[in-house]
Amino acid sequence: MNRFRAFVIAALVASGGCSSTIGTPAPLPTGSTQPAPPSIQHVIVLFQENRSFNMMFMSYPGAITSTTGACKEFDPGHGLPPVCPGGQTVRLHSITLESSGIPDQGKDIEHGHRAYEAEYDGGAMDGFGSIFKGTAGSGQPPAKKYPYAYVVRHQVKPYWDMANRYTLADHMFSTATTDSFVAHQQIIAGTTRLNAQESLTDTPTNRPWGCDAPQGTRTGVIFTDGSFNDFKGPYPCFTQYKTMADVLDAGNVSWKYYVQSFDPSSDDFDFSGQVWDAFDAIKNVRNGPDWKKNITMPNTQIFKDIQNGALPQVAWVIPQLLDSDHPASGSDSGPSWVTSVVNAVGKSQYWKNTAVVVLWDDWGGFYDPVPPPQLDYTSLGMRVPMIVISPFAKKHFVSKTQYEFGSVLKFIEENFGTGSLGSTDVRANSIQDVFDFSQKPGTFRPFTAPHSQAYFLQHRAVPSPEQIIKHEGGIPG
Repeated sequence: MNRFRAFVIAALVASGGCSSTIGTPAPLPTGSTQPAPPSIQHVIVLFQENRSFNMMFMSYPGAITSTTGACKEFDPGHGLPPVCPGGQTVRLHSITLESSGIPDQGKDIEHGHRAYEAEYDGGAMDGFGSIFKGTAGSGQPPAKKYPYAYVVRHQVKPYWDMANRYTLADHMFSTATTDSFVAHQQIIAGTTRLNAQESLTDTPTNRPWGCDAPQGTRTGVIFTDGSFNDFKGPYPCFTQYKTMADVLDAGNVSWKYYVQSFDPSSDDFDFSGQVWDAFDAIKNVRNGPDWKKNITMPNTQIFKDIQNGALPQVAWVIPQLLDSDHPASGSDSGPSWVTSVVNAVGKSQYWKNTAVVVLWDDWGGFYDPVPPPQLDYTSLGMRVPMIVISPFAKKHFVSKTQYEFGSVLKFIEENFGTGSLGSTDVRANSIQDVFDFSQKPGTFRPFTAPHSQAYFLQHRAVPSPEQIIKHEGGIPG
């Protein structure tokens, strides 16, 4: 039974209160809450990979974007010429989603905490030319002006179509100042704080990124003074913080985490399962009953659950590598994957009471012009896109409210009347204000994309980890 208890926040609901000014989240006013109609019974989070807001939505009407970016001079050493000598304004160039066919550029680029600090540059947002291809320490050459890029428009047309019809948020920031490992923890826990002095950062030293990692695997940590160390953290099987599994189980709210298998002997194996299965790093889930009940492999089971009337109240849907929008994946099927899931919901019994949140886990090292607010020593990270698709999402709307990943978790807690994680969900602005519950649910009109649902239900060959490492110069994150 749905137990909707969403809080209506007067300063956020009115579109006039959605300021483009970036600052600290607005406090919850006292004495101004009232229950909203029981409209959202299912929340689906589609979690894509490694794209900044500007990269995917450059020049989108009503959104803050830029076609150029500041680039300060950077000396890469080793006898190489400086990047952006004297400082320059760089005009952004187009690349494809799969990042193929571009000479000497078909690699992932650095996007860990070091890269974040260099690019952010104290808020100047001019250090994007000072990072490297591949992962930090991989010996790759400088990325030069490559991070100053946007994706060719026709490849992201399904995302633009969804944003045009429903809600796009242009002030959603990744909670963490690092890459996918921490981001995937943030979308289930809102935090990676281990204790009062340190939090997780960057990626573990081995894969899988969780309790199935080889013994001796270490995690990186960042300390309250801003210093960080890639090898001083614990083994990646955590008990130090709560997750939404604890919150939803306690509230008797059904949930599933749809992901590929991390077992290479499984027919459902994909490299994404070894690195993007966030709950594999949560000890009480990996070694408890939730693992068999709620961790659902393969991710295409979402289609069957929708068809069979078995959609849980809360779902995370994690793509396989080819469908993830991850740079240098060799595939441009990400928008089709998202479209297939959205269309499956839209054409089902669930459309009238579901919210689909499309979100990207981190910025991938790519340029964005908006300086992220610094709320503490671990956050906020770079701006990423968020699209909300629902019969109750505001139509043709660009939200200016400051969000982070805890904003999505806060909305889930409010919506289903659960307890709080007690992490960044407390400070975050809920995404409640992107909805208008006075709207009458209309008939869903399917979106178009190059590939249909049938394409994703086929067993497709996927690149091996060795091929990925050879291609990227590092492990995707």
